[in-house]
Amino acid sequence: MADLNGFDANQVEPAGDFEPVPAGKYVAVVTESEMKPTKAGTGAYLQLTLQVIEGEFKNRLLWARLNLDNPSEQARKIAQGELSAICRAVGVLAPKDSVDLHNLPLVINVRCKKRADTGEITNEIKGYAKKESNPPPATAAAATNSTPPWKRS
Repeated sequence: MADLNGFDANQVEPAGDFEPVPAGKYVAVVTESEMKPTKAGTGAYLQLTLQVIEGEFKNRLLWARLNLDNPSEQARKIAQGELSAICRAVGVLAPKDSVDLHNLPLVINVRCKKRADTGEITNEIKGYAKKESNPPPATAAAATNSTPPWKRS
């Protein structure tokens, strides 16, 4: 139970529906992490909340669920591979706790997927990469050469 004394919905605009973000690559950070039991009760998954931190969809949330404790060896291997990709992307190769992965920028590759049960389009994170620093500026010689690269000899 939570104390909502003082809240008046008449004074606050209601939140709208959140459509999935378009497929693409986004810079994000892990903001929350929690181990949760699977629906079947036979294992547990690590749920990561990721927040987009740049661009048009800044502050949007996405979730990743890693089946780290699962009777299926294949499910565990997939989850361990995803966790390895996340760790490499944020530069924490041997985390002691999932909180070690929080607030470190990485690039997530987001796809849109149709849910089999409802037919709704949802987001799915299909890859993780290191956030590269800004590319170096073009050299002065390259910037002044107006001949397209394919026409240069």
